[in-house]
Amino acid sequence: MLTGWFLFGALILFTLGTIFGSFLSVVILRSMRGESWVSGSSRCDECGQPIRWYDNIPLLSFIMLRGECRRCHKPIHPLHFVVELLTGVLFVWWYSGFFLFFQLAEQPFRIIQPLFWLAVAVILLVIFFTDLLYMIIPDEAVAILLVLVGGYRFALVIFGIMRQQDMVATLLATVAAIVAFLCLYLITKGRGFGLGDVKLIAPLGLLLGWPNTLVMVFLAFVFGALVGIFLLLLGKRTMKQPIPFGPFLIAATFLSLIWGDAIFQWYLQLIL
Repeated sequence: MLTGWFLFGALILFTLGTIFGSFLSVVILRSMRGESWVSGSSRCDECGQPIRWYDNIPLLSFIMLRGECRRCHKPIHPLHFVVELLTGVLFVWWYSGFFLFFQLAEQPFRIIQPLFWLAVAVILLVIFFTDLLYMIIPDEAVAILLVLVGGYRFALVIFGIMRQQDMVATLLATVAAIVAFLCLYLITKGRGFGLGDVKLIAPLGLLLGWPNTLVMVFLAFVFGALVGIFLLLLGKRTMKQPIPFGPFLIAATFLSLIWGDAIFQWYLQLIL
């Protein structure tokens, strides 16, 4: 049963998440424009005028300003609102999971496990929107994710929490997925998949293991095909125009983490 203290904590974490999401949206937009996100105050993406503190409150300012800059009245990039909201929800999910789902009793994983999943979710959120908006999967984000996931998996093996045979199966599934995507990339000459998608498969495969990596790849292709057909019917894309595949991989990863085993068992029963 949810207590008052639990709900209070969720509200605090949601607020902190929106603040962090505001920072993430700036990082995404400025990085893709080749601008520094380390220095410089917040400013309008259109007119470049500094944004006052009362116009820079996560979520609330966007709503109060009706999505427009107070000075130039040009639309504020919706990425700011969306990333702030999703990061707030992400922090609440992490907070709920910390109390309800992250149950590794072994130290230091009682603390490391929830922090690991929060870091992974934040990185995937950045990759999702950079690929969706700019069709770019940052190598830096993929490298950090690979080191993070790889280190976590090997630590689980060292501490005896993950069996060695499961780690071997995870590595084999990951390598197979990388080879399959690399072959598709070479066959389509980069028109069907970008090299960034091939690189992203490595940390995602390590994260999911076997058989969830197979489920993730299957779901990603299904999502991509459905969205591609839908955009063609609407006239938003032509057959020669690529669509970013990273968001489908990330969405499929999320679903595979939750229902991967159930989907795999359902498929086995279907074909056997």
